[in-house]
Amino acid sequence: MSNRKKHNTKPNITQLKKAKPTVPRTEKQYSALSAEGQEQWRSVAHVIQKVRKERISVTQAAKGIGIDRKKVINLGGSALRKRKNGRYEAKPFDRLLRVLNIPSSDGQKEVAVRDSRTASKIAAYSDAVHRFLQTGDESKLRTFRRLRINDATGNPIKLLTDKQELMRLGSAGVLSFESLYARVA
Repeated sequence: MSNRKKHNTKPNITQLKKAKPTVPRTEKQYSALSAEGQEQWRSVAHVIQKVRKERISVTQAAKGIGIDRKKVINLGGSALRKRKNGRYEAKPFDRLLRVLNIPSSDGQKEVAVRDSRTASKIAAYSDAVHRFLQTGDESKLRTFRRLRINDATGNPIKLLTDKQELMRLGSAGVLSFESLYARVA
């Protein structure tokens, strides 16, 4: 008898299934996506956040942002829960990767985070910085003075709260508040 295995000419069932879409888990995987893939991933995160915050359906949120509902479910399914009636709702928090902009002494810095709660803290921080630069009101900025966040790899990041430094960056036009999400590569 021969030790050689026979080659099956029929394709395996798993080979016939569609390949699962790429869900980035690290900043390196996110950066490796095409510009379209990065935009799609950001849109999925926006839909999940909108469903959670505004308590609207995935379909409504996806239409509002301009992405297919099925794409949101395929890519962001780990952040969703299917209810008994067949509709999806956002879980209280998720572990989807997000690449966000935060102010640093060198200007805007891209930071990858793996938790919706951390992303929410960064959004609140960004709002506080924006409010400070627009009105001079530092009350909300004070709450972030000693706060550190962890990036996707677990490294702690101290948020910039120095008023003079923020004023310098704001005056130089380095800080942009058009989008919290990092730009497309």
